[in-house]
Amino acid sequence: MNIKLLFSVLTVSTVAITAVRAGEDDWTMWGRDPGRNMISLAKNIADYFVPGKPKAGSEEIDLATTKNVKWVAKLGSQTYGNPTIAGGKVFVGTNNESPRDPKYKGDHSILYCFDEATGKYLWQLAVPKLGAGRVNDWEFLGLCSSPLVDGDRVYIITSRCEVLCLDINGMANGNDGPFKDEAQYTAGTGKPPIPQGPQDADIIWRFDMREECGVFPHNASSASALMIDDKLYVVTSNGQDWTHTFVPSPQAPTLVVLDKKTGKLLGEDDSGIGFRLMHCNWSSATYGNVKGEGQVYLGAGDGWLYAYDPEPVKSAADEFAKLREIWKFDCNPPEYKTGKDGKPIKYPAAEGPSEIIATPVFHKNRIYVATGQDPEHGEGVGILTCIDATKKGDITKGGAIWTYKNIQRSISTVSIMDDLLYVADYSGRLFCLDAETGREYWMHETKAHIWGSTFVVDGKVFLG
Repeated sequence: MNIKLLFSVLTVSTVAITAVRAGEDDWTMWGRDPGRNMISLAKNIADYFVPGKPKAGSEEIDLATTKNVKWVAKLGSQTYGNPTIAGGKVFVGTNNESPRDPKYKGDHSILYCFDEATGKYLWQLAVPKLGAGRVNDWEFLGLCSSPLVDGDRVYIITSRCEVLCLDINGMANGNDGPFKDEAQYTAGTGKPPIPQGPQDADIIWRFDMREECGVFPHNASSASALMIDDKLYVVTSNGQDWTHTFVPSPQAPTLVVLDKKTGKLLGEDDSGIGFRLMHCNWSSATYGNVKGEGQVYLGAGDGWLYAYDPEPVKSAADEFAKLREIWKFDCNPPEYKTGKDGKPIKYPAAEGPSEIIATPVFHKNRIYVATGQDPEHGEGVGILTCIDATKKGDITKGGAIWTYKNIQRSISTVSIMDDLLYVADYSGRLFCLDAETGREYWMHETKAHIWGSTFVVDGKVFLG
């Protein structure tokens, strides 16, 4: 598997996306494939680049001053969504602090589409704010979800807690699909419609998780969609209110299943995660095939890892079809929950339990995932666990193949290649472990907090 390699680059005044020469194949989703193991078999990959200098009196980069850079495209002031590359196009989420279209004023979440070969701007999706404040839709955060591309469709989770299906070509080939109200959608409720043109997004269908499922998103909706056959699996970002003491919608689902063609709700989890939430559900779902049977994995806001049968089942007693649990595992050991004095350790104490924000990775019938918290909570104890995915039921006792406790809180997804596992923690350390045993081979201190995830290619580990 080769990929096209792109870096999000933070410069003094702008965030830009920089294209670096790499392989030939597409990277169509967060984590490369449904197992989410972020590796590539490409060779002869550039292992450094010089971002260059702006042209005099301009924010445009002078490519003559760069090294190993093909093109540069300016983004907003904050960029959390990782690039997706498919069909000769690059998709990346950001905010509207460097607007490309003057008709979109103020704070919006933005999905940009660029031409892969040249970096030419093709079209954008402009998502208006919810209007409820930072508790639901944090100001200037932008679009945090990485798009998923399937053929001529792009699937994205917006900052408004929606799932959108978009035309990969935007409005340039007309307004397709049943959704026809892009002008009002981009303006926001109660505002004059914004006329649409060929450089605007074409929304095919829209599923609002707040309206349809009663979800109360906390701060941001950050998950990236998982697609298996004709189904989309989406983590809802259901969470606490602004006081961080109350979950307004404990019965709302954490994982929903949609028809990729229509956006129709096909099912949801029934694990009661909302009643045990520590903060929010910000992870993304993962898929693996275990002994010929599919499993969908969810790292949840209660600190447990869940495995579900991918096919929702509806019983006579159910209003909606439900995802059946195959197994579940509590990723927080007892000593992270109860102090030496016998009293519960109150979240988010540094010595206490954490939720799962990193995306689980499926590899050789095992699941690898670390625990962590919102970076605003600071540093604290963490744990990386390797779980046997072949078991059934509550496998907290006996389900761990190995655990690694030298890691601190982490929101980073692991990468595994040649039986070596790479993972970073928020404290700024990059680890290399034996994927089979959990033995530590080396640790590199970056001396900076790490929010990003490792990527392994050509014998090298890339990390933002």
